[in-house]
Amino acid sequence: MKFSTRARYGLRAMLELAMNYKTRKPLPLYLIAQRQGVSEGYLEQMMTYLRKGGLIRSVRGPQGGYLLARAPDKITAGEIVRLLEGSLSPTNCVNEDDPEQCEQAGQCVTQVLWRRVRESVAEVLDNTTLEDLCKEERKKV
Repeated sequence: MKFSTRARYGLRAMLELAMNYKTRKPLPLYLIAQRQGVSEGYLEQMMTYLRKGGLIRSVRGPQGGYLLARAPDKITAGEIVRLLEGSLSPTNCVNEDDPEQCEQAGQCVTQVLWRRVRESVAEVLDNTTLEDLCKEERKKV
């Protein structure tokens, strides 16, 4: 299972916002892009998904930018990744939202494995908050 750049860069952008959370000041898109080495255009696309998903809010104007919609300890990596990637399922037959029925459904032993993989990934992502990532980031300094 491999996450796309959208999930990886989106998570990093959200970490930037989380590290900036206590200032209560919007973080400009160009600054997030610069710090993370991501193009502003690509980042803008991700921010649209995150804003529509209710995880961030935007502030217009010369002092504008982006802010988290909730505290970092209230936003999980799982929420972010699902918003940007969709289901965490490694195969369609164990999709979280709408499992696809296949001709082997009743007798497929590997389906059990794929379900366990999905549940393990979900558990890690759903139990990791932006605040947890902020703590890890602070340890680096």
